[in-house]
Amino acid sequence: MPKHYRPAGKKKEGNAAKKLCILKGVFPREPKKKVKGNHHSYYHLKDIMFLKHEPLLEKLRDMRAYEKKVKKAMSKKNRDLAEWLLTRKPTYTLDMLIKERYPKFIDALRDLDDCLSMVHLFAALPAADRIADGEKIPVSRVHNCRRLSHEWLAYISRSHKLRKTFISVKGIYYQAEVEGQKITWLTPHALQQVLPEVDYRVLLTFLEFYETLLTFVNFRLYHSISVKYPPILDPRLEALAADLYALSRYLDASGQIYSMSSEAITSSGSDQAESELRLAQLQQQLSSNEPGALMNLVEDAAREDEDDLETQQCKNLFKNLKFFLSREAPRESLLFIIPAFGGTVSWEGEGAPFEESDQSITHQVADRSSQGHKFLSREYIQPQWIYDCVNARIILPTEKYTVGCVPPPHLSPFVDNEAEGYVPEYAEAIERLKAAERKEVLPLSGMGKEDLDDPQSLLGIIDRAEAIEAAKKKQKRSMKEKVYHEELKLELEGAQYSAVRSDMVAEVDAAPDLRQMAEDAANMSEVGMSRNKRELLKAIKISEQKKQDSINLIKKRKKKIDEAKSSA
Repeated sequence: MPKHYRPAGKKKEGNAAKKLCILKGVFPREPKKKVKGNHHSYYHLKDIMFLKHEPLLEKLRDMRAYEKKVKKAMSKKNRDLAEWLLTRKPTYTLDMLIKERYPKFIDALRDLDDCLSMVHLFAALPAADRIADGEKIPVSRVHNCRRLSHEWLAYISRSHKLRKTFISVKGIYYQAEVEGQKITWLTPHALQQVLPEVDYRVLLTFLEFYETLLTFVNFRLYHSISVKYPPILDPRLEALAADLYALSRYLDASGQIYSMSSEAITSSGSDQAESELRLAQLQQQLSSNEPGALMNLVEDAAREDEDDLETQQCKNLFKNLKFFLSREAPRESLLFIIPAFGGTVSWEGEGAPFEESDQSITHQVADRSSQGHKFLSREYIQPQWIYDCVNARIILPTEKYTVGCVPPPHLSPFVDNEAEGYVPEYAEAIERLKAAERKEVLPLSGMGKEDLDDPQSLLGIIDRAEAIEAAKKKQKRSMKEKVYHEELKLELEGAQYSAVRSDMVAEVDAAPDLRQMAEDAANMSEVGMSRNKRELLKAIKISEQKKQDSINLIKKRKKKIDEAKSSA
């Protein structure tokens, strides 16, 4: 019997079953014993029984039968029947699946990391129909992903929820805090995307579910700030590919209408139809070239009271600062970050709110050393300065970020330097700047205010053997001081020097060996452990040694770089 033999009359529903498992959140399992080999997927029996009576399964079967009818009509060259069938294609929605998998809104926010990364990935693809792995990626899906991603970014920028950002080789990482949940996603760089060889049918199935999920999340978030969803954008800005700026203007107008309608309700009780009319009128009257139109959001007193301390700090970081982006700067990323931290931004091109010749511009973001015309009233900085200021929560000095200079290392805010055991020099410099802004006095590096008598803190020792050696030296010094005081005391009493010296030397030599005591205590504690705990302790020691080796390697490389710079 052939390997892929299928009895006559038996339906082949492998793709439909796999698609249904993805949509329902049922994933393969790894059994202890794989009966049919590694090339099969294994599921729990209760999960398959759970999918047996799913209404969506019948819809998928109807769509498969419909595709067979269309293919049969086209093969028989019956164009009239094929066109008639194409107008009656069965459809389905995933609304009930979203409600079933995420009963509460907070559950959807917890599962939003992969959703945002997938949507931003497909949003970066070229807007053209292309065949990948035998599966067509329609241009409508790319446009929809781009629209959903811009709606999400506009809300995060409008509500000042962005907390961290980091530029890596894969792309730009962002982390936002929405309703107490930290959401991290990855956005690809704005470069030509090369499609790798992967199963795009599976990716498009995940994308179908994620598009519906993100639509529901955006709807809920926009209504939480009293903005109508979906947003109505300016068609001129959409044609210029300035979707994010168009969304910011829409949120601007909605915020103004919300404040106006709230005042009208308290005074005369105006209805919702009047507020929508005012919103439409304000959108027509709001000029796209107005200098303060870009993300100069209405400061509502009631909403300011609700903001926490971190949100207020993020809102005022770039306050009263005006940025202009040169054409080589990452425009879309900076249009998202700068307004999220209270700044005003424009760019080089059509649809910009203000021109490069505006004298009120404080910073110009450029990434090429040769500039056609330089204004003395502004500072020319590299894009990394904005990302480092966001992560440090302070305005850093611009001397190291001037155009043409090698910038300082771009440190990741997702790494805990204290837990890793190595703090870069630039991170220490940033901490000193933050302490100076708060008017605090920091202790020396590696020391605490309460550990002044500790030899490890005084000497800046990290290694355990060096700490034991320092403690041993301190004990010997104290013993010698004790011998000296005893000799003075006995000399006053008239005792002989030789007898006193022999007794004191014997007492000093009898001092305990601290290293041996520490090793004996560790060995005694291991003797009473079980075998599993000893193996666990051994694994912990190995991981600590690997971490220490990586720290020593970083220090060694840093030393070589410093020597090369000094010799040059």
